Amino acid sequence: MSHHKHFGWLLWLALASPLAGMSQSVPATTSAPATTKQRFGSLQQALSAGGQLTGSQGPRSVNWIDNGRAFSYLDGQTTIKTFTPQTGQETVVFDGSQLTFPGKTETFTFGSFQWSKDSKNILFQSNFRPVYRRSGVSDYYSYSVADKLLKLVAKDAQTAELAPDGSKIGYERGGNLFVFDFATQKETQLTNDAKYAFYNGRFGWVYEEEFGLAQAWEWSPDSKFIAFWQSDERQVPIYKLTDYKGFDEKYDSLPYPRVGDANPTVRIGVIEISNGKNQWMQVALEDGYIPRIYWTNQEGQLALMHLNRKQNRLRLFMANGRTGEAKQVMEETSKTWVDVFDFFAGINHLMYFPAGVNEFYWLSDRDGFAHLYRYDYSGKLLNAVTSGQWEVTYVHHIDAKNRKVYFTSTEVSPLERHLFVADIDGKNQRRLTNTPGRHLVNMAPGVADRSDGPAKSNGLYYIDRYSNTTTPTQVELWDAKGMRIKVLEANSRVSDFVDKNAIAGKELVNFTTSDGQKIDIAVVKPADFDQNKKYPVMLDIYGGPGAQSVYNDFSTNGWHQYLVQQGYIVVSVNNRGSGGYGRDFEKIVYEQLGKYESLDFAETAKYLAKQPWVDANRMAIRGHSYGGYMSSYTMLTHPGVFKVALVGAPVTDWRLYDSIYTERYMGLLPENEAKYTASAVSTYAKNLAGKMFIAHSTMDENVHVRNTFQLMNALEDAGKDADLRIYPPGAHGVAYNGASYMLLYQQYTDYLGLNLK
Repeated sequence: MSHHKHFGWLLWLALASPLAGMSQSVPATTSAPATTKQRFGSLQQALSAGGQLTGSQGPRSVNWIDNGRAFSYLDGQTTIKTFTPQTGQETVVFDGSQLTFPGKTETFTFGSFQWSKDSKNILFQSNFRPVYRRSGVSDYYSYSVADKLLKLVAKDAQTAELAPDGSKIGYERGGNLFVFDFATQKETQLTNDAKYAFYNGRFGWVYEEEFGLAQAWEWSPDSKFIAFWQSDERQVPIYKLTDYKGFDEKYDSLPYPRVGDANPTVRIGVIEISNGKNQWMQVALEDGYIPRIYWTNQEGQLALMHLNRKQNRLRLFMANGRTGEAKQVMEETSKTWVDVFDFFAGINHLMYFPAGVNEFYWLSDRDGFAHLYRYDYSGKLLNAVTSGQWEVTYVHHIDAKNRKVYFTSTEVSPLERHLFVADIDGKNQRRLTNTPGRHLVNMAPGVADRSDGPAKSNGLYYIDRYSNTTTPTQVELWDAKGMRIKVLEANSRVSDFVDKNAIAGKELVNFTTSDGQKIDIAVVKPADFDQNKKYPVMLDIYGGPGAQSVYNDFSTNGWHQYLVQQGYIVVSVNNRGSGGYGRDFEKIVYEQLGKYESLDFAETAKYLAKQPWVDANRMAIRGHSYGGYMSSYTMLTHPGVFKVALVGAPVTDWRLYDSIYTERYMGLLPENEAKYTASAVSTYAKNLAGKMFIAHSTMDENVHVRNTFQLMNALEDAGKDADLRIYPPGAHGVAYNGASYMLLYQQYTDYLGLNLK
């Protein structure tokens, strides 16, 4: 399906989404009385303020180059610079301001870029045309840093990547794989059997959406092989959608497997570039998935990860790329589900194969918390690298030479993220980030030999982006030995903006539910808060498995600020099901989605109702996507707790959602039919006791509008009223341009004002 509903303004829209907004915080105190500060004159002004509160995130499009000795970044729209920490030298390596597309007069533009391993060539992605969430069709241009020559090397390719040795570029176009050789200036087609819904090196919608990867092929580290997924979606049911424009019935369509439907079938091929021979890896798919492949430290050896359809059994195979022979070396099982990546943290891999050693590392929650385990290639467990009642959330670098692992964890607090280093045997663990808050680390992928001359600092470098409730985003360059090399961004303009405007602070609070569970919440009160008043409350929630809504970090949500200026209190919740708190806290929701999340939202409301400054009769709950599911499900399963529900693009029955996501958390049909019924919003339609506003798009390819229509039908059958808004052209974000975005949030705000304030 050609999906044309993704615009740059969606980044702006994300500032008002549950995850982007609720996960962030604002200064708890200000330097002048709130009454002397400026207030937002309109909702539009408030929403625009999200960018002013976000500020700069520091260097853009960071790429570590020269074996981690330097990094490049985008300065402006067309200039790429490099910075060398050891010397402090900054260099312009690409200036596109006077460059045109080859053979044309049009100024050269690009969306992203990547470097060759030897840092001599840059591959630019240009003319990007979106397909799904992560993928799109582009034209790719190579640029020689030394010669300053720009050349078109792949047109209309969905993915492209330079070979590690820089000699070739591989790419997928039209469902087939190709390579372009720089020495011979020739293109070679590696596969030729693509057809509709049958691809080499490309995923369909459900694999890309629910396993988190857009590129379905990988170069081997020595550039001798390409491993790829062959995806066959021809047996997957087709979903059609339309925006109802014009007078003809025009539909987009895509293969979309719902719960219990036929899934795409995949197999893994390995192509030896020198002779073009393709060998299929001998791992039986059965009724399961191959969500990840990894090249190992051995020439031509590929690791394949297999999941059964229920996703509670993971097996790792080592396969010979030339013969296809495969052997199982590891197995992981769970009473719930096994994770292979973390969508919400942007972590694509939980398994790691460092260069230079015949070892791999696996991030598992087998002991109740996510920790790192070290194996040899035979599958023998060598040791646990970490342990304790906290979670490893990201492995940044495994230094095989110096036998150290750098990782981010929740050891300090589930509300914070900090960088640590430990020996690979688990000894000598120490914390590298000391400022309280949420640290997002971008670490150099390799350790260069630092013994070649004097240096201001010595060791492995990383960029640290962090914030907390009183500090906007700070961006700093550090050496892993403990030296701060440079402050890259202090966001003083954000601090100035906060100082001049009535920006409300966030309080991090916790309480214990009636069934004994501690819950963390964030409370944003008006800047001129009066404890003698009673305020209406809105819970802005998400709630899905693995997501986290409350951190000790800086807030950028302009809509929240507008609401508190209008006299509301805004609250977000780390409900059961959230990540960061261990297996039992997160996976208690297994096969009973909605039950514990809604309980925690209702318990949050009950806790707030006990506060003298909360009006218990004026509470609302709002969410989008899984949050839309939770706002509607909570409204109907805990009637009377909330007076208003704002519901965006909701799943209302998990039998209508895609197979990979849903079966991971709800199990299979028909054996779990009763559990699916219990988790469906429509089951409880008769319980509606307040006001409900629902917004959805008919072009939502993710959560189909059928969900909303079935809920509306159930409500109408029960004689219950709800307010429905349809935005036909929008995708999963509902709004589809700046005007519709403003309209949607005006409708949300007005609905609260009419029914709550």
